[in-house]
Amino acid sequence: MQTDSLEELYADLGPNAFVPGWNKETPSLYPRPYKTFEPALWRYRDGRSALERAGRLVDTELAERRNLILTNPRKDNRYGTSATLVAAYQMLLPGEHARSHRHTPNALRLIVESDAGAYTTVDGKRITMLPGDVVLTPSWSWHGHGNAGEIPAYWIDYLDVPLVHALEPMFFEPHPDDFETDAPLVASSPWRFPWTAIEAGLSRAEVDRSGRFGRQITLDAPALRTMRLHMSAHAGGTETQPYRTTANNIYSVVSGNGTTTIDGTAFTWERGDVFVAPAWRPHVHRFASDAVLFRVTDEPLMEMLSMLREGDR
Repeated sequence: MQTDSLEELYADLGPNAFVPGWNKETPSLYPRPYKTFEPALWRYRDGRSALERAGRLVDTELAERRNLILTNPRKDNRYGTSATLVAAYQMLLPGEHARSHRHTPNALRLIVESDAGAYTTVDGKRITMLPGDVVLTPSWSWHGHGNAGEIPAYWIDYLDVPLVHALEPMFFEPHPDDFETDAPLVASSPWRFPWTAIEAGLSRAEVDRSGRFGRQITLDAPALRTMRLHMSAHAGGTETQPYRTTANNIYSVVSGNGTTTIDGTAFTWERGDVFVAPAWRPHVHRFASDAVLFRVTDEPLMEMLSMLREGDR
């Protein structure tokens, strides 16, 4: 008669890369999402100061991009701002350019400081970048950045790189010409949402009836299939209703100041700051002044997978 014990069975499973499903160290199914990525805030004044220093020390010839990745303080995390999205502050000095490349991750940027000399090239077209503008570089589009202006240009990047890392179809290619110096300037582009148009849209928008989003507009960006872009305007002295969703949300402050409480932790913010409300973390905004928030979210991804859920608590 066989006299194997469970301990002997478990000892024999490991070398064959088996794990007994009835005796897992942690459950693979659970009643609600784990709280893995942390609520966090990054201050623009700190990022700007660090990029000023980096401008004296890091040449764009040596670095693919002079940027500061907003890495979530989750234990053992070294990259993502949330599970699927990453944000970064980036700076380009007058006379500099960041060489052109393309990659499978989708990307976009919100311009914080610049003059009319700052631009990006997307698939051979030169696009001006002014403060408040949102500029897209969809998956596998050639793109590079230049600054022919008189002041440094600062912006916030957003990409779905953590998602691509998880799914593994990462491809990257440098442009054969290094930088597209002969790209013609275009007056308008489907890849640019000018602040003037955004501001006009916000002025026409009605206040969201749920009380969670103020006067909100959605930037039409179907090329970014994993991300959705919202701008919302809020009156000083107001407060939003609680919002909890399975989508990850990165907020950037276009103007104004206030406080956002994310799952019990309060973050006070001002223009240029970035904060993250990871999936299933309830959050509430309180506005000390009139304010505009830019929200980048993976809602389309969750919708595509039929996994988008919302709740108030």
